[in-house]
Amino acid sequence: MQTYGYIRVSTKDQHSDRQFFALTETGIATKNIYTDKISGKDFERPHYKKLLRKLKSGDRLIIKSIDRLGRNYKEIMEQWQIITKTIQADIIVLDMPLLDTTINRDLLGTFISDVVLQILSFVAQNEREIMLLRQAEGIAEAKKRGVKFGRPKIKPPPGFADIKKDYKAKKFSSRKAAEFLNVSQFTFLKWIHE
Repeated sequence: MQTYGYIRVSTKDQHSDRQFFALTETGIATKNIYTDKISGKDFERPHYKKLLRKLKSGDRLIIKSIDRLGRNYKEIMEQWQIITKTIQADIIVLDMPLLDTTINRDLLGTFISDVVLQILSFVAQNEREIMLLRQAEGIAEAKKRGVKFGRPKIKPPPGFADIKKDYKAKKFSSRKAAEFLNVSQFTFLKWIHE
């Protein structure tokens, strides 16, 4: 029997320290902790897939909270079934002791953990949808106020007009013109077409 841990944060900028500390406190070997820095919207995650291939019958998977597993209600339920029924491994959710498949294996315990899992999976997906809605509303409001998103536009430097004239006269290539101006070829061609 092996014990594994799974950590997920939504972006590369977020830290997984809190989850890592919680998992190592349970005694999991650090080599058995898999981490993805990717959205929880689906299960197309490289380290999660690697973990699934490692899990065998009788193994244990420990996660900090159900939303670290994912934020898609249907897929959380499917993955839970794959791990607990198909692979026949146990799952322990540290923040929710009712979601510990190593205990309460009787009918009532299974029923309670299934209900709790459904509720928490729903909450995880609902939180994601609310977050996306707020983000879209915030972007729309910012655009109304004139906020520009993306990188600032690069303006042609002094001397661009002469280089453009020579380029149009086919004295040199767009690559060479970009080199003269110390910009990418793409940027130079964009300036030409504007």
